[in-house]
This record gives sequence, C-alpha cells and structure tokens, in this order.
Amino acid sequence: MKQLKPITNKLLWIFALGQFGWSLLSGVVSNWMVYYYTGAPSAQNPNTGIFASGITQNPILFKLTLFGLVLAVGRIFDAITDPLIAGWSDRSDYKGGRRIPFMRVMAIPFALCTIGLFTLPQSGNIAVNDVTLFVLLMVFYLFMTMFCTPYNALIAELGDTQQHRINVSTYISFTFIVGQSISFLLPNLAGALEGSFGQKGGVRMAVAVMATIACIAMLIPAFYIQERDYIDSKPSDTKPFSSLIKTFSNNQFRRFVYSDVIYFFALTLFQTGLAFYETQLMEIEDTYTFLLTATMTFISVCLYLPVNILAKKIGKKQLIITGFFCYSAVFMITTLCGKGLVWGFIIAVTAAIPMAILGILPQACVADVAELTRLETGEDRSGMFFAARTFAFKMGQAIAMVVFTSVTVSGTKQSYRTTALIAFITCFIGACIFFTYNEKAVLKKITSLKGEE
Repeated sequence: MKQLKPITNKLLWIFALGQFGWSLLSGVVSNWMVYYYTGAPSAQNPNTGIFASGITQNPILFKLTLFGLVLAVGRIFDAITDPLIAGWSDRSDYKGGRRIPFMRVMAIPFALCTIGLFTLPQSGNIAVNDVTLFVLLMVFYLFMTMFCTPYNALIAELGDTQQHRINVSTYISFTFIVGQSISFLLPNLAGALEGSFGQKGGVRMAVAVMATIACIAMLIPAFYIQERDYIDSKPSDTKPFSSLIKTFSNNQFRRFVYSDVIYFFALTLFQTGLAFYETQLMEIEDTYTFLLTATMTFISVCLYLPVNILAKKIGKKQLIITGFFCYSAVFMITTLCGKGLVWGFIIAVTAAIPMAILGILPQACVADVAELTRLETGEDRSGMFFAARTFAFKMGQAIAMVVFTSVTVSGTKQSYRTTALIAFITCFIGACIFFTYNEKAVLKKITSLKGEE
C-alpha cells in the first residue's frame, strides 16, 4: 500500500486559494448582475441598470420578470447538475485523482464565461440578448458546478481528522469572504477604468480583471496539489441518483439540510438586495459598498480564532444556532434602517458575527456526516454529500431570486424593506429547525468507529 504524505496546514491554505477564486467569480455575478441589469440610474449612482436596456424588463407572468426567472432557472439547473457531477467525480478513477482533474479543466472556461455574462448580451436585438443571457448563465452555473463540486469533496478528504476539518473549513471561509469582499470593489475598479474604456466598458474591463485574478487563484491548488499523494481514494460504485437518495436518507444530514436551505434562501435575498439596501434605503453611493464589506470582513476574520476555540469547547451546533439568530437580527435592522452611512456600518459590524460562524462550521458538519458514512459503509461518497447540500440550498437560492425580483419589480423603498423582512422571518425559522440536528451523536459514532479500526 502506498505511503501517503501528511496533510499540513500549508497544503490546506493552498487548497483554500481555490475557494477565493470561485467565490470572487460567484460574487461578481451574484452581487452585481441584478444591479447592472435591472433598475434605473440616478445622479448618485449612475451605473445602476446600465445594461438594463439590452434585455426585457417588464414582468412577463404576474410580477415575475424575465431576469428573475432566468436567474432562478439557472440556480435550479445548477442544483440538478450538482448530483450528476458529484456522481461522476465520486465514480471517476483518473490518474490525477477523483477531484483535481475537474478543477484543472474547468478553471479557465469558468472565468471566461463570467466575463461573457457582462459582455455578450449587448446586441441591438433584445430577444437575442435575452436568449444569450439565458444560455450564458446556464453555462456559467454548469462550469461552476464542475469546478466547485469536486473541490468541495476535497474538504472532507483533506479533512482527515476533526482538527483538519475545522481548520480547512476556517481557511476556506476566510478566502471565501475575501473573494466576496473583493467582488464589491467592482464599481470602484470600473470607475477607475471608465476614463479609458467608457462607462459600460469600464464595468466589463473590471469584470475581466477580477476574472483573471480568480482564474489564477483556482489554477494554483489545481496544479500544486497532487491528489494521489495525499488521498487513497477509491471510486464509488453507486450511481449518481442512487447515491443522492442514499445521502438524503441519512437522518442527521436531512435535519442539517432543512435548516440550511432556509438559511440560504434568506441569505440570498439579503445578498441580492445588499447593493439596493445601501443605495436606495440608506442612500449611500455604490462606491462605499467595498468599504462596508471590508469592515465586515475584517471584523469577521478577527472572530475566526474565537469561533475555532469555541467550536472545540461547546460544539458546532450551538454556535451555528447563534449565527442563525444573529443573521435574523441583521435582517431586521435592514428592514428598519434609515438614511446615512452609519446604518451601513451598523449592519456591517452586526453581520460580521454570523458571517464568521456560518462561514466556517456548516462545511465541517457536512464533512462529519460524510466521514461517519464512510466509516459505517466503507464507501467514500464525500462528493455526493457536499453536492446534496448544494443541491438543496441552490433550490432555496432559486426561489429567493424569483421572490426578490418579483417583490421589488416596483422599485420602491418599501419593496426592498419587504425582502429584508422575509429574510428575517425565514432565517429565524431555520434557526429553530437546526435545534433538531444531533451533533453529539455523530461525533460519538465517529470516535467509536475509529477506535475499532
């Protein structure tokens, strides 16, 4: 049997660079597509809706807009492909491993498609633009799934111990929020490039710069990590949807997912509306979004060590529930906020707490359940566990996209407050559901089974 190399924190940090890359691409699309493709420019924020004239804006079914439906269908398509790609990855036996070959192939197309979303749907024919945007978004989500699903499976496989699972979850949480934070620099970078490329050209070039940085970040771990040197992985024999059914038949995993899907519905409502909350409700210029996000990120990172320490002392479950309730408070503050930059800072500071908690610990919970299943069955289906989680929460995200674009079709301040209120109610429900997850039982079984090996 081949002697495996030890997994080190250096290796886990290099692995976490991939999370920075894909979160930057995801942040550009999730945080700014709605902002640039809907709404109308104002004197304070002239870039709002600068691409809106290129696609259909009027509701096409009740209050459902074409853009909202496209985003929702994209998320549903993304969710459906997750178990297919996970099954493919779990069953693969490539020379380079079960996960890394996917990452090497998909990084560049993923980045190029992100650029295309802000560039190609700009012909003089609105119908052509609508179709182009739809196709590009489907391809974007497919490429993201083909990179992220194998990548996420490595969280459990590189997290060979409880300590490593918490460490890798911490590192990728850090690189995730850094990537998301940098994505909020898009208006600032676009403004700096506007003099050379024009208003629309500045936005496109800013997206291209960020996509290039993201692509490099994704390629570094893909080519640095030699998967077979660290992981003794064996292909799974279970077909994709049979594996998905087996995964959801896990009682503890289901309890986790029920709360997770509701949480992501609420969070997606909030993230999609963040630029609008700041520019419409607080009447802040969009160039301040990075300052507020950087503040939130800095405080959140400062909380990583306390979260890490507390997770070991009191367990992940109690902290995750605390994170849910903290986010509920953030959503309620947003619902009631007034004008001025001070409200932005209040929300940024308050949101830093749940961001630190929920950015780290849920992935570790999934890795725990995947590890327990491997020990109980002898079959490693880590990819499917993470894919099943993303399948569920992306369905929540899809519904959130439809709800947000439908509720805010009037563009009034009250409509944006309504989305924040919906986020508050649903996040609170998610917190209550998570009380049913039995972390102690999962960890006790893992300890017991490892002791028998």
